[in-house]
Amino acid sequence: MQLSTYVLSLQKPPSLSYRHRLCHHSLSKRPFRHKLICSLANSADQRSSELVTTLQSETLKTLEWPSLCNYLSPFTSTSMAFSLTKAAAIPVGQSREDSQKLLDQTTSALHALEALKSEPLDLSVIEDVSEILHSAASGQVLTVRELCRVRRMLGAARAVSEKLAAIAEGGSLERYTPLLEILQGCNFQLELERKIGFCIDCSLSTILGRASEELELIREERKRNMENLDSLLKEVSVSIFQAGGIDKPLITKRRSRMCVGVKATHKYLLPGGVVLNVSSSGATYFMEPKEAVELNNMEVKLSNSEKAEEMAILSMLTSEIAESEAEIKYLLDRLIEVDLAFARAAYAQWVNGVCPILSSKESEMLISNGADNALSIDIEGMQHPLLLGSFLSNSTDFITSNSMGPSVLGNKSGEMTPIKSSKVVSNFPIPIDIKVQCGTRVVIISGPNTGGKTASMKTLGLASIMSKAGMYLPAKKQPRLPWFDLVLADIGDSQSLEQSLSTFSGHISQICEILEVASKESLVLIDEIGSGTDPSEGVALSTSILQYLKNRVNLAFVTTHYADLSHLKEMDPQYENAAMEFSLETLQPTYQILWGRTGDSNALTIAKSIGFDGNIIERAKMWVESLMPEKQQERKGVLQQSLMEERNSLEAQFKRAESLHAEIMKLHHEVRSEAENLEERERALRVKETQKVEQELNAAKSQIETVVQEFENQLQTANSEEFNSLVKKSESAINSILKAHQPGDSFSSTETDTSSYQPVSGEQVHLKGLGNKLATVVAASEDDDTVLVQYGKIRVRVEKSNVRPISSSQRNNAISSRQSFERQGEQSREVPSNSDATESGAITYGPLIQTSKNTVDLRGMRVEEAEIQLDMAISARGSNSVLFIVHGMGTGVIKERALEMLRNHPRVMKYEQENPLNYGCTVAYIK
Repeated sequence: MQLSTYVLSLQKPPSLSYRHRLCHHSLSKRPFRHKLICSLANSADQRSSELVTTLQSETLKTLEWPSLCNYLSPFTSTSMAFSLTKAAAIPVGQSREDSQKLLDQTTSALHALEALKSEPLDLSVIEDVSEILHSAASGQVLTVRELCRVRRMLGAARAVSEKLAAIAEGGSLERYTPLLEILQGCNFQLELERKIGFCIDCSLSTILGRASEELELIREERKRNMENLDSLLKEVSVSIFQAGGIDKPLITKRRSRMCVGVKATHKYLLPGGVVLNVSSSGATYFMEPKEAVELNNMEVKLSNSEKAEEMAILSMLTSEIAESEAEIKYLLDRLIEVDLAFARAAYAQWVNGVCPILSSKESEMLISNGADNALSIDIEGMQHPLLLGSFLSNSTDFITSNSMGPSVLGNKSGEMTPIKSSKVVSNFPIPIDIKVQCGTRVVIISGPNTGGKTASMKTLGLASIMSKAGMYLPAKKQPRLPWFDLVLADIGDSQSLEQSLSTFSGHISQICEILEVASKESLVLIDEIGSGTDPSEGVALSTSILQYLKNRVNLAFVTTHYADLSHLKEMDPQYENAAMEFSLETLQPTYQILWGRTGDSNALTIAKSIGFDGNIIERAKMWVESLMPEKQQERKGVLQQSLMEERNSLEAQFKRAESLHAEIMKLHHEVRSEAENLEERERALRVKETQKVEQELNAAKSQIETVVQEFENQLQTANSEEFNSLVKKSESAINSILKAHQPGDSFSSTETDTSSYQPVSGEQVHLKGLGNKLATVVAASEDDDTVLVQYGKIRVRVEKSNVRPISSSQRNNAISSRQSFERQGEQSREVPSNSDATESGAITYGPLIQTSKNTVDLRGMRVEEAEIQLDMAISARGSNSVLFIVHGMGTGVIKERALEMLRNHPRVMKYEQENPLNYGCTVAYIK
């Protein structure tokens, strides 16, 4: 196979006009990979990467990072980026430089959204062709549609790149450089795109003749051959028609060869012709004239050659795609990055986000040296992203992604560029300020329950992860925070019954693993540190843990109800206290953080506001006084005596539980053994019953087939007067067979329940006489107690007593079937019939029994061919007979033409259209 000169002369795609202006920018060549936050710090040799991954996964789940990514997914345009956000697998910076690059891309995408308001960038046309690339690489020949999908993707990718380049040339290049760098170095496979377009017409999904010289020659030769063949067959068909060998010239195809139709009685008109097929009635032969044999042979040969050449072209294009698989995948990865950058930008507009500044240790030291109260974390007015997303999604003024509110853009130099919008910043959720001075390593937050301690800590954790992922923060001004290599959290109840861990043991195990992997650049979040054990030991253990964290992490945030931990700041300036504000006037938390303050639990005040008895509150106050430091010794003695009594009680309970457990296990083993025996017996009984039912069913089918065969044999020799007696005899025999195989008592328990049951057309029911099989009701008779049902391809009328309704759980599955039967019934009623317009008089027609001799099947024919077949069938029928015309349901073209012929044919006395007993069949009464 040789491609045309045009295809061979295709050149590589020209370089984009902006590339020479971006040569000074560095670009990572490694393919885009979907990662969770699992980066390792410099001390990676001291911790297990598997443990790091596990802890990071648990932290992401604890902070509800997947839920936050779900809020990002509506802003994506491609199915690939949508899947990544749904799976919470968006890219996260593995270093401060990577995270800064992601933030710069988000900023650049925000500028692009502003520039493209009148003509937005459409990334939804980028199709996921990963599976197609895999198929090509594995050696599978791609189809025409798959090749066209690759071509569309390449064209759409090139259009995206050109549009970004156009807005960069029309504005400030520096603004759009981060976006342009993503696609820099990508091969848009322009030659491959043009080659596919030259070989394939994607609008018609056909291979063009210009794809190769050989294909073009084959198609021209085939066209000339078909013209000669068609001319010859027309001439022969007309001569047959003129000789009376056919009612109308007919040219058709049988067994992949062109032929003509001729009556069986005029077969002699084609001497030496080959019979390719015979009509169902046997009245028409489809013959190939001997003059057309060579032309037909040539047509078959050329057709096969054309298919082989087309397959060769597809193989050639598939191999081209397989060779470019790596470059196309790299291009897809880069397009996903572009889509995610625009999604982050749209999300920033939605939440009125601002770009965070990621500070390094060097910049933190410079800041701290220049000011006494320099801050390493300075986040003002930060709203919890999940609460804010939920509020915005449910609010009535929800705005689409491309028309959101004001955002503040931050570039590398720290300059601020506002984007105008009329959207008002929401005050819910309540914004908080997080301000941590440089040099602080541990922040201890105290305060009442439901005061917002945990929510504030989660807000900081999410802010850190969002900044690493290049997302803007829903805050005011421009937040500043360090880049953390790991965000590790112990929040919530870590109790595990499977691992025999109590609440305290679960927390300690989690904290132990956190201490093992934390580094100098990590952020550690611990909720209710040291809780779940003796308060004095809890305070001691918590103090030791905080001392350890102070020297080994960048920052640790902990919440506690232990007032003693707040005194650590007095001994070491690397500690900082914070308290959640609580209004004693309203007895409600304000959810504001008071930095440098110690919070009270206010448990007694809250209990009093709830409505506790005053005596209980006063007695609690007395206990608080008794628990002062000077009375610790007395308290220890009381606690020791109480613990001893509790120990003795628990030991007694343990012995009773141990004895009870042994009895229960013994009973369990007995029940389990008995259940296994029951299951074995049930399986054996089920197999036996199944075999019995199958034998009964096969016997019934065999007997029915014998009756039907005997009926057909007698029908051939019987006269018209014996027809009715034969029918009654056969029906009686079939009913006897059904009654003989009807179960005796299997349905007796339900007969009283189904006595008033009335089956409906289209409903699925159980048939007692056929082994309780499912069948579909075709029509229910109102005059007698019978119903017409269909089982597979067999339709039979049975008594209503042999029909049992299906259960309520199965009934819903039959609704659609019932509606289908109702629609078919309505359609059949809408078609007019001539049966009412004619009087049958005293003319007697044969019995309405369909056989192969009185049936003409028009299904699968063309309209012209169906006309000839029907006309021949009517002409061949004797007087006062019936003809069954099977036209099927299909598109209705054959049916309409058949009805038109029946209305106008002089031999047709009347006709009856299909009914529930014979769908797709019309009965004609011949004069």
